[in-house]
Amino acid sequence: MPDHLLELDDITKTYPGVIALDAVSLAVGRGEIVGLIGENGAGKSTLMKVLGGVVEPTAGCIRLDGKEHAALSVREAMAGGIAFVHQELNLFDNLDAAANVFIGREPRYGGPLRLIDRRKLREQVGRLLARVGADFSPDTPVADLSLAQRQLLEIAKALSLEARLVIMDEPTSSLTLSETDRLMGVIADLKAHGVSIIFISHRLNEIKRCADRVVVLRDGRVVGELGREEIDPPAMIRLMIGRDLKSLYIPPRAAPGETILELVDLKTATYPGHAVSLSVRSGEILGLAGLVGSGRTELARVMFGIDAPVAGGLRLGGAPIAVRSPREAIERGIYLVPEDRKKLSLLLDVSLAANISLPDLDSYAWMRLISPGREAANAETQRERLRIKTPSVATEVGTMSGGNQQKVVLAKWLSMKPRCMIFDEPTRGIDVGAKNEIYQLMRGLADSGVAVLMISSDMEEVIGVSDRIAVMHEGSISGFLDRGEFSEHNVLQLAVGHTLH
Repeated sequence: MPDHLLELDDITKTYPGVIALDAVSLAVGRGEIVGLIGENGAGKSTLMKVLGGVVEPTAGCIRLDGKEHAALSVREAMAGGIAFVHQELNLFDNLDAAANVFIGREPRYGGPLRLIDRRKLREQVGRLLARVGADFSPDTPVADLSLAQRQLLEIAKALSLEARLVIMDEPTSSLTLSETDRLMGVIADLKAHGVSIIFISHRLNEIKRCADRVVVLRDGRVVGELGREEIDPPAMIRLMIGRDLKSLYIPPRAAPGETILELVDLKTATYPGHAVSLSVRSGEILGLAGLVGSGRTELARVMFGIDAPVAGGLRLGGAPIAVRSPREAIERGIYLVPEDRKKLSLLLDVSLAANISLPDLDSYAWMRLISPGREAANAETQRERLRIKTPSVATEVGTMSGGNQQKVVLAKWLSMKPRCMIFDEPTRGIDVGAKNEIYQLMRGLADSGVAVLMISSDMEEVIGVSDRIAVMHEGSISGFLDRGEFSEHNVLQLAVGHTLH
């Protein structure tokens, strides 16, 4: 008999009219890395909530260390050594890194006051941050951390629990290649010390790289399992979506047209000594690659009017323009799909219809009052056009999957008249089927004459989607690549500041 730390037998979870989990069985051995994959809505999150004690199963049995449970409480899960690294980062912006890692478990001095021992806290957190390769100190306020740095902090937080089973939900979604390599080293170290891992990711090459076994969920059921030698992206995709995905990426259908948007010697506050010049053409998807910290998002913020440039400027259709606010960018047809859709682009507790109308309220108003009927009619049109899966346009956006939320962001702008669309990490945390739909939408925009700038840390995405690639290094464009020059080697060479030979 294999030495299993965890066994889930016929776990079923039903809600009124919905079977979220249908007799799911899953075993995890000690020191084993199990890849768990499936499209959004396949049941992965519900299964992990059952395992973490957040959701009580309708039927089935959980065995932890051989002991049977009809359900686990959150306290029992934690006491059993189960820790989570969540995709939706559970951090407190008003506290520093150290306080977030050990919140509620801080080392304290003796005596009646039980004051927190800040020195010991910093030392413990410093060791954990070094272990995951973080480049910030324990005293750094979380509000000052980038998305990638917050992801590393979440991993350090899980490691602080000395867990026996770590569940990693999209842990690399905001990491660079070098940070991902470091995480893979951390995972290998955990495995070597007997820690088990459930690794959930839409980046299938990472699953192939680290998993000992892959379990595939579809529509709440286990539809297949792959052993170590069977793991490869085509096989995983076939099980996930029930068919071959012959081409995830959509090739260009026509040559690009005239230049729509130009950056002329543009300098940002992050890199005031480095100027950027580039152009995006009608009908083109220009990929903007580079390591995290290279200045790509800062460039997008200036283009959208969030931040002011230090020097240089923009030209739209050949004419110089000043973009001093997002409102001015929107008026000129320059739209941004930001990296963190939940924080920067959506109102999670309001409806799909209200989110879509938000940037252009005047179009839905009569005598300064919003017309709910006009708002709902447009939202319904966009819901059908983008195949947004939701019961109605009155559904709160916060209840929707990541892929559908990203479509809502796109629906906002497609309701208007884009001339240049800027996508910053457009498929972060989105499953492979939804990625394909996003790529089709991007290609459709380009085919309609829109200039598309796509910022992405996913190497396969940059190479597969782009018509041309610009690579940034420390605030400057280190080179441009045409399709015939596309390769991971060439992109990485330019990303680290080297020239191509």
